[in-house]
Amino acid sequence: MHLLQPQTEVNISSLVSTLSTSDSDSSLQQVQRLPWANLLSEVQQVDWLILHFNHWFSHLNVTLVRGDFEPEYFPATQDAPARIQFAHGFFNSALHEISHWTIAGDKRRLLPDLGYWYAPDGRTQEQQALFEQVEVKPQAIEWMFAQAFGRKFRVSLDNLTGDGGDGKGFKDNVYAQVQAYFNGTAKLPRDAMRFIQCICACTRGGKSLQSDEFIREMLD
Repeated sequence: MHLLQPQTEVNISSLVSTLSTSDSDSSLQQVQRLPWANLLSEVQQVDWLILHFNHWFSHLNVTLVRGDFEPEYFPATQDAPARIQFAHGFFNSALHEISHWTIAGDKRRLLPDLGYWYAPDGRTQEQQALFEQVEVKPQAIEWMFAQAFGRKFRVSLDNLTGDGGDGKGFKDNVYAQVQAYFNGTAKLPRDAMRFIQCICACTRGGKSLQSDEFIREMLD
């Protein structure tokens, strides 16, 4: 992983978002008007997520898009905004890729795949340890996104054919990172905070996330 400029960080209680609901596409407007609780299928929920993310972050010249294959990030060009492409239309994949994007700073957002180092499935124990070190913050933030949506979160060791171990230490670290965001020993990236607050405004009546919603046993 290339450690370049990090995303601006904010205290968990400091960001206030203003949301607009305008959109020119009538079909998207219909999805937008549907309460989150009424969206029962994965396809509907993904449509809702794409519409709202692209609206909330249009000022940053980035779009969330379905991908047919593996996830990938494409920097903006003169003719098109940046694209956060998630895998196979899966909602959880979208949340994971958004979490990586929120952590990346301005310089890494200019790089393909945000400049991340990645070794494919089948990693050695040493490679897996590096993978887990890089993944703690993104997966902690992804858990917060999922909780805001009321969805189940599962940690991903992403090493089915390699030496992934039992994942206990990684789960401990992900849990500790979430608690660090709440107790102030770590600060959430600015765009992660905005995304969480926007989600909560639509799915929880504006009720913010609380630290006691995150229990270590939920990861087992």
